[in-house]
Amino acid sequence: MRDMWGLTVRGICEYDGKILLLKLRSISAHDPGKWEIPGGKVKKNEFFDDALKREYLEETGLEIEIDYLYNAIQKDYTACKTGESIKSIQLIMKVSVKTDEIVISDEHSMYGWFTKEEIKNMIENNELTHPAINAFLR
Repeated sequence: MRDMWGLTVRGICEYDGKILLLKLRSISAHDPGKWEIPGGKVKKNEFFDDALKREYLEETGLEIEIDYLYNAIQKDYTACKTGESIKSIQLIMKVSVKTDEIVISDEHSMYGWFTKEEIKNMIENNELTHPAINAFLR
């Protein structure tokens, strides 16, 4: 059986000195109740920058500008629908916005703008789904 690979793109958004995180619903199939960086899977034949803009708009109502590639990591997971093991490359982009007015999708139960110190505490308490933000906080 061949390895299945996926591409995910996420965006670290800093506004007025704070970073945006979304909280997954308690009934989420993966990491329920944990906080994450907005973003998601890249669809077939979709450019990853378009995917990040689409995901941000869907999840937050925000239109973003992509500033630069911050990091790339591998985060493997099991597909919810098929149970297949997926090796996922995650591109973590630094993004910017012109407003902090959020309208979250039904994937998430809440959002918050957090200081780097608050996020460090969330990491220590295992409240985040995503390890890629760690180096950004230094």
